[in-house]
Amino acid sequence: MNLNHYASFAPPQPAGFVSLAEVRRAGVTESVHYGAVAVSNARGDILYAAGDPRRMTFARSALKPFQAAPFFAADGMRRLGLSLSEAAVLCASHSGETRHAQAVASILSKADAQPAQLRCGCHVPFKFSWFDTLPPAGEVWSELHHNCSGKHAGFLAAARLQGAALDAYIDPLHPVQTASRKALASCTGLGANDLIAGTDGCSAPTYALPLHSLAQGFARLALGNTVPDEASHEYKHGLDTAFKAMTTHPEMVSGEGRNDLAYTLAGGGDWVCKIGAEGVQAMGIRSLGLGIAIKVADGNMRGLHPATVAVLEQLGLMNDTRRTALAAWANPALNSAAGLPVGDIIPAVQLREMA
Repeated sequence: MNLNHYASFAPPQPAGFVSLAEVRRAGVTESVHYGAVAVSNARGDILYAAGDPRRMTFARSALKPFQAAPFFAADGMRRLGLSLSEAAVLCASHSGETRHAQAVASILSKADAQPAQLRCGCHVPFKFSWFDTLPPAGEVWSELHHNCSGKHAGFLAAARLQGAALDAYIDPLHPVQTASRKALASCTGLGANDLIAGTDGCSAPTYALPLHSLAQGFARLALGNTVPDEASHEYKHGLDTAFKAMTTHPEMVSGEGRNDLAYTLAGGGDWVCKIGAEGVQAMGIRSLGLGIAIKVADGNMRGLHPATVAVLEQLGLMNDTRRTALAAWANPALNSAAGLPVGDIIPAVQLREMA
């Protein structure tokens, strides 16, 4: 038996994607997660890439800081008396922890809205489902615990400030969604017609855009008010508010034991991070003025995390302290149901410098 043949096995490579991570068992590559990476600056220059950086990608929850930008730009925090931690929840895919649900309830109260007006639906909170654990008997949850409830509370708050109807706030033609789409296009260097509209898992509008444009948006998010004049736009203040909220209160953006919290803490206030469903990770690096966008082709999160840490390493952003903090994300172990080690996941991504 030729074991070298099996060790080199890989599934067919989708067009526009390259290998980002490999799943190994007994040293044999069992699965390969393909995808693409784009690294851009605030002007929209593509600095580094793996695979096709122009591939259209539904960014899903990675869009939340831009969807909240019109509310922040309209001085919504001051007008409704929101705290910085509550502002972070507007940009969150939170875990449904008590602090998250309480923050969403507080935002709704300040906007004179009710939890029953949230249109996100209800699911098992991420504090259980993310870790594949069962909720305790008798555990009760509601729309407040949905990972997108903060975004939806922000939409209701924006509608209240605009004097717009609350009951149809997820309609793509509602003034709140029109403003969100305009902000997203502006922040990512696109025209509104360049975005492909879809519906997210929380029933709100979401959009597909080129991967490098998502990276550009996160470069602008990271720079906030310091975005260069040639890249200035009306949402600078809104993005600066989102950056401050997300980096000051990453526990409200994510949750205990989750990747965005780990990355943001490792960045020490320099990295702003937001995951999206179906294998999307976006990051903005303030010190370098760049944004990173990663998409795993098969949507599997297990291939996303090793690739993310490898990209940070190749960009020169890692040091010994950060390597220690992110070790579990860089090279996750695979264990049997009895807890025995059976394999691991290793990064395979290789950035190329763009001319």
